[in-house]
Amino acid sequence: MMEEICLTAKLPKPSHPVAARRATKTPEIVAVAKQFGREYFDGAREHGYGGYHYDGRWMPVVDDIIDHFDLKPGDRVLDVGCAKGFLVKDMHWTGLDAYGLDISDYALRHCHPDIVGRLHLGNAINLPFPSGSFHAVICINTVHNLPRDLCIQALSEIERVSVYPGGSFVQVGAYCSPEEKQLLTDWALTAETHGYPEEWRQMFKEAGYRGDYWWTITTPAIS
Repeated sequence: MMEEICLTAKLPKPSHPVAARRATKTPEIVAVAKQFGREYFDGAREHGYGGYHYDGRWMPVVDDIIDHFDLKPGDRVLDVGCAKGFLVKDMHWTGLDAYGLDISDYALRHCHPDIVGRLHLGNAINLPFPSGSFHAVICINTVHNLPRDLCIQALSEIERVSVYPGGSFVQVGAYCSPEEKQLLTDWALTAETHGYPEEWRQMFKEAGYRGDYWWTITTPAIS
């Protein structure tokens, strides 16, 4: 049932200036980033995205999501950790009945205008939807922002609101070597939990999560 598959392969490859992040990362900056407010999304790069704007990059990903889950127009899909809702916007454009949820009031107030009313303020550990509400649930780089016990709770919630057992996809911060672990530790501002793939698979098992999954591996910028 579970499949290790990269549904985000068609996204542009991110640049991680790890050395610059390491030089500026302080507990104060981490605390600001974890507020998920203006500074995180649209402030200086040292606090997060350095400006988070719609550019259409999610459309090829939507095509792969539709193919993977065999979705049809009108099917209900949820993006957990939707930020400003750019993935929701592109899923909605294809005819999916797409919704999003995020913890950031700032992000939702600055969402794409096409999806006003489709985004919910909330936390992944207690999704405000009935069981079996969505034909697919997507959660990319969100679960790992929680402590381990709450990661398990969020994974259980994602499983709960899926129509079909395993009708979901999560992507989380991971590494396959001590060197990759150090890169993630130096780069990440908001991740509370990360681990080797086998450690994540153990969490999936504890949560009763049966969906698909992939890893976000931090790689240094190439100058």
